[in-house]
Amino acid sequence: MLRLFAVIALLIFSSASAKAEKINLTADEKVEWHQNEQKMVAVGNAVATKKDMNVRADKMTGYYTSGKGQKSAITSVHAEGGVVATTPTATAYGDTLDYDLSKEEMILIGRPAKIKTATETITAEEKITYYPKEQKAIARGNVMAQNQENKIRSELMVAYFEKNAQGQLEIERVEIFDQAQIDTKSATAYADRGLYLPKTAKAYLYDNVKITQDGNVLYGDKAETNLNTGISKLVTKGKGKRVSGVFKEKSSSKPKQEQSKKQ
Repeated sequence: MLRLFAVIALLIFSSASAKAEKINLTADEKVEWHQNEQKMVAVGNAVATKKDMNVRADKMTGYYTSGKGQKSAITSVHAEGGVVATTPTATAYGDTLDYDLSKEEMILIGRPAKIKTATETITAEEKITYYPKEQKAIARGNVMAQNQENKIRSELMVAYFEKNAQGQLEIERVEIFDQAQIDTKSATAYADRGLYLPKTAKAYLYDNVKITQDGNVLYGDKAETNLNTGISKLVTKGKGKRVSGVFKEKSSSKPKQEQSKKQ
């Protein structure tokens, strides 16, 4: 199919956190320039690309400002319908994507919104908000972070990123709020809040901690879980408090009739 192509020299990223870059915009159906409204609209498999990001959507609208003697600068981008945003380290999926450059805020909404890296996937039924300047993401609404073996759930998670030796962003830590839950192969842990450190594969849970495993239940104030080994350590706060638990008694494997014959 013949594609329309436009190099949007007017729409320049001029945020403080990124060097100014031109955005290339293509679409299967049309690319419109609304000069009075100061916007560009791409319809039909619209794709916007710049140095480190590629965004695809059914429709994409870019808003910009311009002044005498000054270069035009993009202020916001709205993408809708089958949104896929790709960077060197992750891919995001959603129904809509709104990027406000003045606020340094990117909002992804979907059913659910999803961000996938090489090792982990994060989904949120409400939205995922990313702040490029702060290198921080906030996920809301039945949030789940998972890899091949473990799942972390809550209503709210805040992820902080940092650059690795190759200059790529990776998750440094994830703060877990509101009904934290960690599922491993061998156990499930619950708490009011928690902290996940991907580099060490350790998760820490705080306040009203409960760990269940094979019908056994442990209660405490703080738990440390190694997601690689599945081993959890439970402790309490202050003097006079103790770790408590309820243990399920194993039933005998021998039938009752066989046991009665030996009596």
